[in-house]
Amino acid sequence: MDKALNRLCAVEVDHDNVRANQEVEIEQRSAISDLLEGSYFELVGRQSGPYRLAISTRGSRLTFHVADADGIPIVSHFMSAGPLHRVIRGYVAICEAHYEAAAKGDTHRLEAIDMGRRAAHNDASELLRERLSTKVRTDQETARRLFTIIAACRMGNVYRQGLSLENYDGLQNGTDRRVAR
Repeated sequence: MDKALNRLCAVEVDHDNVRANQEVEIEQRSAISDLLEGSYFELVGRQSGPYRLAISTRGSRLTFHVADADGIPIVSHFMSAGPLHRVIRGYVAICEAHYEAAAKGDTHRLEAIDMGRRAAHNDASELLRERLSTKVRTDQETARRLFTIIAACRMGNVYRQGLSLENYDGLQNGTDRRVAR
């Protein structure tokens, strides 16, 4: 398959139970923009892209709806978000510490936290790549951006409620839907 064609041309995000705050929305929009500028996304054993991807979350289930560039559905992949909850929790805790250090202007602590955040992000995106590997092939950067989108939906609950990890359970009431093309 042609690597130039195996990319994302549109990304839609539909998260139940989340109303993200401004910081989370910016992070998610940035990840979507990065995916549209450059991504590697190949359906295993299927036609080549470019693809339109709709990521949705319902409770503890993640769904990746993939369509061709004209919007004709190709396949939907369903997976439990359970294995990602632990890494999302850890990532949210690191992001919480990062925002607190940034608010205090503690540059030395910020640098150390940022290194830990990048490492956690890499580990989480590798787990996502492994979980998708039988259905979808991605490069590391694409997986990182996809993880950002998934984690951002859960971080919205934390940051909306005042940077408290105690309030994170991955499920709150509300709906959030964003589209970028």
